[in-house]
Amino acid sequence: MTASLHTRSLPYIADGAAALRALGGEPWSMWLDSGHDGCGGGRYAVLVARPVATLVTAGGVTTIRRGGRTERRQGDPLAHLAAVLEALGPHPLHPELPFTGGAVGYFAYDLGRRLMGVPGPEPAVPEMAVGVYDSALVTDHYAGETVAVGRRLDPEWLAAVERRLDGDAAPEPLHAVGAMQRAPDEAGYAAAFQRVQGYLHAGDCYQVNLARRFSVGYRGDPQAAYLALRGASPAPFGAWLRLPGCDVLSLSPERFLRLEGDGRVVTEPIKGTRPRQADAVADAAAREALLASRKDRAENVMIVDLLRNDLGKGCVTGSVGVPSLCRAERFARVHHLVSTVTGQLPPGRGATDLLRDCLPGGSITGAPKRRAMEIIAELEPGARGVYCGAIGYLGLDGRMDTNIAIRTAVCAGGTMTYWAGGGVVADSTCGAELAETRDKAAAFLDLAAGG
Repeated sequence: MTASLHTRSLPYIADGAAALRALGGEPWSMWLDSGHDGCGGGRYAVLVARPVATLVTAGGVTTIRRGGRTERRQGDPLAHLAAVLEALGPHPLHPELPFTGGAVGYFAYDLGRRLMGVPGPEPAVPEMAVGVYDSALVTDHYAGETVAVGRRLDPEWLAAVERRLDGDAAPEPLHAVGAMQRAPDEAGYAAAFQRVQGYLHAGDCYQVNLARRFSVGYRGDPQAAYLALRGASPAPFGAWLRLPGCDVLSLSPERFLRLEGDGRVVTEPIKGTRPRQADAVADAAAREALLASRKDRAENVMIVDLLRNDLGKGCVTGSVGVPSLCRAERFARVHHLVSTVTGQLPPGRGATDLLRDCLPGGSITGAPKRRAMEIIAELEPGARGVYCGAIGYLGLDGRMDTNIAIRTAVCAGGTMTYWAGGGVVADSTCGAELAETRDKAAAFLDLAAGG
């Protein structure tokens, strides 16, 4: 039976500081952020807290907590999530709001690796951490409105949100502690780069996304770090998650999978990067150079082909298409080449099926996907964890929207960790690829230097 939805207007949550103030740092509170206020950005932002169930997967075991009970289950975590969502019953499609309740959280790169049977190191954080919510706060930045929506609106929580919005509490500033650690360092990256080149020239693979890990100690509140990073490098698919044992801060420019109410699927892979320039003429020249780059276009097209294959696993035969190929888009710190791949799910298949088919995203693995992931596990300095996984929502109405968790920091145990990488192909140069990791990590490195 489909649940009826209730709505209630709240004071407009206009900016990032207000969004985090509204959540109050509660455990399992999350903000799916469109990077809007003063930054351009998207239309909607979603805030949730106080889940009715949580699912955390670590070491192949999913711990499900709901209604005061705890269960531990082996097997496919996405199947367990689908069962929890199904038990809550469907929500009707809202004509205006994108999310009215459902699952919000992250699906780590290592969850996709485990589902694909690719061996690798154990991550330091869970492979999946998801809260299930029967209501949400949705802000429409175009209309300048915030509304609470769901099958059950918790009056105590909404009263707490309104009290917080009337206050002026701010998170404790975050300060870096100690020296920045880079793994690998430049010499180590050069050695890994040469190993990748060997695999490429041997015909073992066509592209490998090779990444570096940056980490630094910190003190203070990661909420302050998120606001600082957001101010320096706003993104259309940002997210802030407060989870047991860690905070996740994502400034992702890249959509992974969007599933609409009619079963239409959209993915928008990014491949090809140039840093933004302060001078307008130089910035336009950088954009044109990116558009003219045969190497960057080839990288993008390889990943488009990979994603067409991933969508083709579960979409209606003949429905997968590429309506946009290699367009240049501007972001706060970089220009990117972005493509759009679409498909149509048949009746009976839903969001968790689509995630299972496509995790992890092809734009951050390489091609062919499995071999690229094996090389990544061999050469990178540990498990990726949240980095290059996906963050977003799976609605009780069947819709889904997720990012590729790049430009993403994880704060846990007094250490903030950030990864940056890029696609290596046969005609890549080590110096250019190393510079790309620095360009992509620039906002994080600036934050650490300022602390």
